[in-house]
Amino acid sequence: MSHPARAVLLAIVLAATACSGGILGKQYEYEEDLYLSLDRSATLVVNASIPALVALRGLALDASPSAPLDAAKIRAAYESPITKVTRVSSWRRGGRRFVQVRLETGDITKLSEAAPLSWSRYQLGPGNGHHVFEQQVGASALRPGTLRNVGWKGNELVGFRLHLPSRIIWHNSRDLVTDQPARQARGNILAWEQHLADRLDGVPLDIKVEMESQSILYRTLWLFGGAFAAALAVLAFLIWFTMRKGAGEAATTATGL
Repeated sequence: MSHPARAVLLAIVLAATACSGGILGKQYEYEEDLYLSLDRSATLVVNASIPALVALRGLALDASPSAPLDAAKIRAAYESPITKVTRVSSWRRGGRRFVQVRLETGDITKLSEAAPLSWSRYQLGPGNGHHVFEQQVGASALRPGTLRNVGWKGNELVGFRLHLPSRIIWHNSRDLVTDQPARQARGNILAWEQHLADRLDGVPLDIKVEMESQSILYRTLWLFGGAFAAALAVLAFLIWFTMRKGAGEAATTATGL
């Protein structure tokens, strides 16, 4: 997906997230939205409560509700030689402060070099005539006794969403409630969910998607280009036909004289 198209999609999703606290109104304590390109570049948006960042990723932050936001420390945690943080923002929900971190990387397979993302291993490349993406999410950074009375009720969710650049062939996402294969959301979006308690315990999460090796945008541009070329060909034929007909009529008139 091109950078302008990705930026428009990101704006829409971020607006929806800010209004509802999560896609389709679900309330996530921690979520990652990964906007993937076939060239391995990607944009990652992390939405999480401060307590979740402390418990899940081990960030040295003050998780008390009244603590001021240390945006510089959060930005520094996610900055690395292979990541560039483009935005840090915050809001409150359920008595807890939440933050959003948006970052970009030129190579998704190296994203785990950024400390807060080191619990995942990423792979993306061609295979069997198409592209395969894999992400294995491992143990959290939970240290017993780190957090006390942060307001969790036990039904909090953790989500990992993929925004994919080409047609999906196969995936292993499953609905958390029914344990059936998850439905693909509009816009080539797939989601993997866990209960926060399972993520804190480090229950492994394996994400795998097989997709076409040609982006939807690329195919759309080709179709548009083909349609435009066909229209030009028809227009050229009509002009040629009109000119030829006019020349024939002129010749007939001259002969009659």
